[in-house]
Amino acid sequence: MTSSESASTAALPAETRFAGLPSAPGKIIAVHLSYESRAAQRGRRPGAPSYFFKPASSVAATGSVVERPGGTELLAFEGEIALVIGAPARRVSREDAWSHIAWVTAANDWGLYDLRGNDKGSNVRNKGRDGYTPLGPRLIDARQVDPAALRLRTWHNGELVQDDTTAGMIFPLAQIVADLSQHLTLEIGDVILTGTPAGASVAVPGDVVEVEVDAPAAGLSTGRLETRVAEGADTFDPALGSLPSVDDRQREEAWGSREAAGLEPESAGLSPELRAKLMEAPVAGLSGILRKRGLNNVSIDGVRSLRPGTKMVGTAKTLRFVPNREDLFRSHGGGYNAQKRVFDSVASGEVIVIEARGERGSGTLGDVLALRAKARGAAGIVTDGGVRDSAAVAEIGVPVFGQGGHPAVLGRKHVPWESDIAVACGGATVLPGDIIVGDDDGVIVIPAAMAEEVVDAALAQEAEDAWIAEQVAAGHPVDGLFPMNAEWRARYEEARAYADR
Repeated sequence: MTSSESASTAALPAETRFAGLPSAPGKIIAVHLSYESRAAQRGRRPGAPSYFFKPASSVAATGSVVERPGGTELLAFEGEIALVIGAPARRVSREDAWSHIAWVTAANDWGLYDLRGNDKGSNVRNKGRDGYTPLGPRLIDARQVDPAALRLRTWHNGELVQDDTTAGMIFPLAQIVADLSQHLTLEIGDVILTGTPAGASVAVPGDVVEVEVDAPAAGLSTGRLETRVAEGADTFDPALGSLPSVDDRQREEAWGSREAAGLEPESAGLSPELRAKLMEAPVAGLSGILRKRGLNNVSIDGVRSLRPGTKMVGTAKTLRFVPNREDLFRSHGGGYNAQKRVFDSVASGEVIVIEARGERGSGTLGDVLALRAKARGAAGIVTDGGVRDSAAVAEIGVPVFGQGGHPAVLGRKHVPWESDIAVACGGATVLPGDIIVGDDDGVIVIPAAMAEEVVDAALAQEAEDAWIAEQVAAGHPVDGLFPMNAEWRARYEEARAYADR
């Protein structure tokens, strides 16, 4: 299909564009992030729903064409459940909210991530373009379905890529309706797009994306909402406004992961050779060498691995919690707070080090954030506080060292305050970029400038201790051998020289 052919979509008669709806909507309201699976993928879980508007001019019907403008690369699809208002709603309760919904249908919330950065959350340009809100093809009577038992599925070129249910939503559908109604009047025909689960990704010209919403228990379905992708013209005028631009962050979020976007894992700090030596050196040995060099206060005390036998090596990325104060938690605890920003930005090879003042009375992370850390390639997490969902966190695979499990959420004891600063964790000062090493003996902090020297000395000491252990096992007394006197030192040097031949 050519650009001129696809461009005709925007000029279709209203009755054609709005064929999947009872009437043209007065407003379309979309939820930013609403599914647990998407939150885990993004590494940030909102405490309350947030919204943006889409214009009615973006509505299209099944079989429509969506354009990716020339010179852009990140046109992303998002299968969603759409709700159509059947009775005006203003300040309705959660219990009464569903009675104001007349119909349920399928939606595809297309977005052009090349414009997302400059939209700063409003999504006006990247999601408001003509044809970027296909809806339909059929309406499901909301009175005949359980809002907690709707299913959403999306196919990309025939492959099932999204498959989730409203049971997996962070915010139930009724809560979204009730919340919106306390701020504005929802009028008959208005449409609410309720967010997308994990699996949303990028489509290119020639692709076909289909979305279906159904209620399996009721045997009702919207049918498949089909959209084809075509290449459009480059119509951006630099004299009028900012131009499309992309970076690796936008690529990662549009595709769903760095791996899907074809990006190399972000890495931090250590050369492969130094990392390998630190993985070999035990924490006890490193501690001994640091002590010999005058550093006695480098152990993060009181923390243990959730999975015994785990070794952890990485560079520190720091996060600081302050004691909970209700007004401060209201201003700093919700939304995209410091804790979520750290887990969303940790680089491959970094260890998140959390200052929680040794307070074990609440969790300082849980399974969703641990999943995000793993997806980002984090080398580990250290907290001198508690860990929620500790059994699940242990199974995720990213090394986690803490003071044990606790069921309470963050706000019981902590406010996430700031990151990438000096912190005090388990009695040790940790600077961003310090090297963190953990094993069954605990966790130690190594100044980056000393790392090569310290690990080489620790490995040399390990080799020496192993030789001494062999002599003790052979029946020699420890007197004069541990530590070695001049005679035993000479024997050791001779044995080492022989082994190096």
